[in-house]
Amino acid sequence: MALRSTLRWLRRIPLRYVGMVLVTLAAGGAIAWLLLPVLAPPDPEKVPLPRVMLTGAELSPAGDPVAEALDRVRRYARAEVTLELPDGRKRALRPALLGAEIDRVHLAELVRAAFTAKSELVRAHQREHPDAALELPVPIRIDTERAVVALVSIKDDIDEEPVDAVVDLEKRKVVSEKNGFRLDVYGTLARIDAALARGASKVEAAVERIAPRVLASQLGSVKFDQVLGWFETRYTLGARYRARTYNLRLAASKLDGTVLLPGETFDFNETVGPRDEANGYKVAPVIAQGELVDGIGGGTCQISGTLHGAAFFAGLEIVERVPHTRPSAYIKMGLDAAVAFPSVNFRIRNPFDFPVVLHQTVKNKNKDGVVRAEILGPTRMLTVSFFRRIDEVLPFEEEVRETEELPDGERMLTQRGIPGFKTTVHRIVRDGAYATRDKISTEYPPTTQIVRVGTGGSKSKSKLKADESLEYVADEYLVLTQAPEKSDMYEERFPGKTGKRGWQKEAGMKVFDDGEGDEDEGDKDGKKEGKGG
Repeated sequence: MALRSTLRWLRRIPLRYVGMVLVTLAAGGAIAWLLLPVLAPPDPEKVPLPRVMLTGAELSPAGDPVAEALDRVRRYARAEVTLELPDGRKRALRPALLGAEIDRVHLAELVRAAFTAKSELVRAHQREHPDAALELPVPIRIDTERAVVALVSIKDDIDEEPVDAVVDLEKRKVVSEKNGFRLDVYGTLARIDAALARGASKVEAAVERIAPRVLASQLGSVKFDQVLGWFETRYTLGARYRARTYNLRLAASKLDGTVLLPGETFDFNETVGPRDEANGYKVAPVIAQGELVDGIGGGTCQISGTLHGAAFFAGLEIVERVPHTRPSAYIKMGLDAAVAFPSVNFRIRNPFDFPVVLHQTVKNKNKDGVVRAEILGPTRMLTVSFFRRIDEVLPFEEEVRETEELPDGERMLTQRGIPGFKTTVHRIVRDGAYATRDKISTEYPPTTQIVRVGTGGSKSKSKLKADESLEYVADEYLVLTQAPEKSDMYEERFPGKTGKRGWQKEAGMKVFDDGEGDEDEGDKDGKKEGKGG
């Protein structure tokens, strides 16, 4: 049929053109015949093999290339792969710890195919990358379960919390923020898997980036010329309290210079972070279930309590505040604020239409240790008063415990009893002719008095420490006021029945006779107020 159609087509062409058509067709056939060797696929046997690369080095076909490849992959699996973090830190990982196993069968198949000219691997490579070396993948399988466990175990050390921009109050400049990140375990595992297949020695960690809450660009107009509210507490100096003093300074440094924008809330636990050895805190006395014991981070509550006092008198909103399970000797009852990471927190909110700056210092002053907290802002307008009334006193109980750590019959007070108190606190805030009043009811349960009695024999030497604190006294009525026109605190005290030394004995409580002087504690903020959380 095709031949007939061609003949019919030729009949339609004028005779004088038929010769030209036949000549053209003949010439085209000759050209096609000449190009036939070029258009035909190359003979695989005559095409040179590409260079073969494995784990970054050339693999020679001489000898036993399969054995050489296996040895090379084994060395690679035993070596370290560097995990690179966004902040420049590096973490070494061994593939073996991730459960990596070599697929020997696949490796042998790859090597044999790489040195066989007719193999599909070589032919495909020659078509797509004729001038490049043939990079063999490293056939390593990762045990996903083991790898996830390994990455999770280092995640806490790798994760970096964001750091807000703050005001350096000494240098009077803004310190820029720092981005944070959290390790994406499964994303990083996928990148490690791909890196091992390439025989790479480095892999960039997959992370979830966390933006800081406050940026330096937001603080350009922050003014902190005046003290809107302040508060001070005392702590005891000396080698015996060195660890506690260290904790005070460390916790204060975490929040000093923090800026609260209008409407923002300050979270103590979030800002100061965990109080543990990993974050540099030391063992010092803390209050736990009503008893004074040694614990990591002792002293942090004095930082939160002092800040609470400053926020109270600055007119900030007290969002969350928990009193201690016993009155704290370093601060006036009703102004303390207990914290314990992560369960017990202290939070305040900036209710103003301008930013405020938190400033807290821990310094020696006139042979005393002073913790001072300030709330700084553009101008002070408010007069704030603290009014506290003791509504009810709850007697403490005494518990006698025998111990072999004291000689026979010797008695030692290891925890002085403290009565419980039910109190009412009012905060009165005056802004010109306007005033608001907040009411806060706070209860402190009684602290059991613990007396140890020795059973250790006549030659036993005491290994216990006596409780050297004094009888707790607190004014029955107390009024404290800070005003714009005065830099100091205006104070009105009405001791009543609870504000004088000896009141507990008069009330029929079991007061341990220690022969001490008549120095008061509680609302007088004495030097012995250096204990507790």
